[in-house]
Amino acid sequence: MHILITNDDGINAPGIRKLVQIARRFGEVTVIAPDGQRSAASHQSTFGKPLILRENNFGIEGVKAYSLSGTPADCVRVGVIKVMDPKPDVVLSGINNGFNMASDIQYSGTVGAAFEAAFYGIQAIAVSIGNLDYMELADLYLPGLLEEYIHKPLGKDQVWNINFPECTPSECKGILHDLRVSKDDFYNDEITAVKQDDGSFILTEVAGRNWNATEGTDLHAIINNYIAVGPVNNIS
Repeated sequence: MHILITNDDGINAPGIRKLVQIARRFGEVTVIAPDGQRSAASHQSTFGKPLILRENNFGIEGVKAYSLSGTPADCVRVGVIKVMDPKPDVVLSGINNGFNMASDIQYSGTVGAAFEAAFYGIQAIAVSIGNLDYMELADLYLPGLLEEYIHKPLGKDQVWNINFPECTPSECKGILHDLRVSKDDFYNDEITAVKQDDGSFILTEVAGRNWNATEGTDLHAIINNYIAVGPVNNIS
């Protein structure tokens, strides 16, 4: 199996290294990831200007790695069209530092990269965890989840989305499968404004979240310390 791995936290992020270490047991891994932080890039793509692709000394034997000056979606497109021959059988995106669930999915560069793979008809899985301090959950559960979901059928323009809660293994209640994306009111953001002498304003966003959700959704599962797994539609 030929596996392409990317993320939106950048090629030097610890989450992508963990994903590579776990994914190697399933096949040959190629890494193409942004050269820096690209969180909230969504499905943004680069057109009309060149991209810079550089080989990266990733330090894991047998893994070819490249950094790209573009977005996570660019990384997948470059991998599929130019770098990998044969083309990838599966694209894995993550492990993202922070949840990608509920309304946050529309902003997620992690999920955006998986959506780009779906455009090409390639199986794709996005993986996120609330906080990388709880990576032990991924060590315990992600190998089995990948074994199940690398081949599990998806509908057209769908990807699998996996989120790990912020808790220890002893606090984790297990895995909930086939969850819906929460449509509950998740945001409670504020913007402060400080007027300057020239009449302009300095705006600062203060992120807020409503930690309440409908049962059977990804958000509800995470709130209750379950690993949340479910399909996400690219085009509804």
